[in-house]
Amino acid sequence: METANQSAPEYIDNSRGVEIRRDAGGHVIRAYEGIDMKEVYRNKPLLYKAVKRLFDILASGLILILLSPLFLVVAILIKKEDGGPVIYSGMRWGKDFRYFPMHKFRSMCVNAEARTNEVLSTDDKNGMAFKIKDDPRITKIGRWLRKSSVDELPQLWNVFKGQMSLVGPRPIQTTSETGDPYDFQRWCVKPGITCYWQVCGRAEVPWDEWVEMDLRYITEMSVGTDLRLMWKTVSAVLRRNGAK
Repeated sequence: METANQSAPEYIDNSRGVEIRRDAGGHVIRAYEGIDMKEVYRNKPLLYKAVKRLFDILASGLILILLSPLFLVVAILIKKEDGGPVIYSGMRWGKDFRYFPMHKFRSMCVNAEARTNEVLSTDDKNGMAFKIKDDPRITKIGRWLRKSSVDELPQLWNVFKGQMSLVGPRPIQTTSETGDPYDFQRWCVKPGITCYWQVCGRAEVPWDEWVEMDLRYITEMSVGTDLRLMWKTVSAVLRRNGAK
């Protein structure tokens, strides 16, 4: 398999726990160049896809029931701080670029979207994604929600409805609908609550590495891979690995 950097010396970077191939200059080498990820996913066993969906329904439904007391407490705390909505639903690309409202516990001030351009700088861009460092729009309770990843729990409802999966490339907030077709391949499967990116540094991972992790997941999708990633997610959340 040829890549644009095939002639350059290579080395393997395992610093995040996922193998990333780099050239002599440290740039990420596209390990999946020339591979049609839609075809890769299409060829996954139908039994795996059925088991994955069934597990998503049962697990997300059970967790939503078990965590309902926590949801109530979080809702009260958010309301008590500023009286605004408890849930924030931001539009994200889903599988095959179909938009869906991704739910989160609101961690920002009520007028956060109106203030985006005010606080966004070029330093906050990470490829097609962006994450504002030390975002002044985050509320006091919101900082705890993000650090603990509790803000992500309402996405279990997205999983239950079939818009997301427990494991899959993270849905991102992006400011552009143009980009590299190689990067766009990460959207050939359902987005998920967790994936390699989630357990390997999250906000600390540069976009090129992020894409490689997502494409690796698509090639390795299986019941075993999903179970391993869910197990690693528990550890990553407890360590607050890469949480912002």
